[in-house]
Amino acid sequence: MTEEETTEGTEEEVEELEPEELVPLEGPLAEEEIDALTAERDKLRDQLLRTAADFDNYRKRIKRDLEEVRRRAQEDAVREILPIVDNLERAVQAADSATDVQAVADGVKMVLRGFADVSERLGLERVDAIGAQFDPNVHDAVQQIESADQPAGTIMAEVVPGYTMRGRLLRAAMVVVARPPAEPEAEPAELEPAELEPAEPETSAEE
Repeated sequence: MTEEETTEGTEEEVEELEPEELVPLEGPLAEEEIDALTAERDKLRDQLLRTAADFDNYRKRIKRDLEEVRRRAQEDAVREILPIVDNLERAVQAADSATDVQAVADGVKMVLRGFADVSERLGLERVDAIGAQFDPNVHDAVQQIESADQPAGTIMAEVVPGYTMRGRLLRAAMVVVARPPAEPEAEPAELEPAELEPAEPETSAEE
């Protein structure tokens, strides 16, 4: 056999193995594989749907739990404040028929002391104001007053108190802040009499 005949035979074998001429598998084995893959796909899809449904239920449950915690916290805070409201109502009723103003004032002070006790239990603290240095994080300046006695930025008065709760600002304190007094305007220097030059007499045209 010559070299040319060998080459031609090899080319014929290669042509017989072209992909277009390959016949797909048929029979029970191929159908079983397709059924197995289909079943695996359906199983994975079912697991995915179950996982998505479980996550959605978990998210809704967490939301309900947070709302319940928030509601109970609000109820606890209101429950602490109710005795203060009761005492204020009693003070108003007593003030209508009271003849001693000092007794009414003492009753209001007692209510304020009760509010201070409740504030401590709730973690509510009043923002330092008068005499403190102005802090834009907790203070709101509503006015500035010139002062030569206090450094600039010192709080001179408190208009509305501010409060923090467990380190978190609830309301900034509205305050009046000191500022340096304005410098007086320089007065024009007065000339000494010796520095004034006498006016020269006018010479008439006839001379």
